[in-house]
Amino acid sequence: MTTREEASALVLRMQECFNTRQFDQAADLFTPDFANHPLGATGFEAGKDAWRQAVAQFPAMRVVADDILVDGDKVAIRSSVEGMAAPDGGTQPMLIEIFRIDNGLLAETWGITEGPDPRL
Repeated sequence: MTTREEASALVLRMQECFNTRQFDQAADLFTPDFANHPLGATGFEAGKDAWRQAVAQFPAMRVVADDILVDGDKVAIRSSVEGMAAPDGGTQPMLIEIFRIDNGLLAETWGITEGPDPRL
């Protein structure tokens, strides 16, 4: 069983890998059959491709955890997205993601984006 502290550290490590562009190192944080519901994909490769596309469009993009909630094998994280110009003076995008953890690894995710979608 993953502790609250381990679960929080896992999602923060994932964000650190994104923010430092260490995408290949992030692969070690996911199960081989990771289910990415927002992308409709299995495995980490689709997520890594989405990360690469996002930073190609927004090179200064970073995600910053604002809230992390842990309940059993689920972790919910609300993150601000920095490094993107808000359209027409609007608000910066925000990500809300829920991860399921299995044996200390990210096994499944669901998520929504508020504001401009950084994956586009």
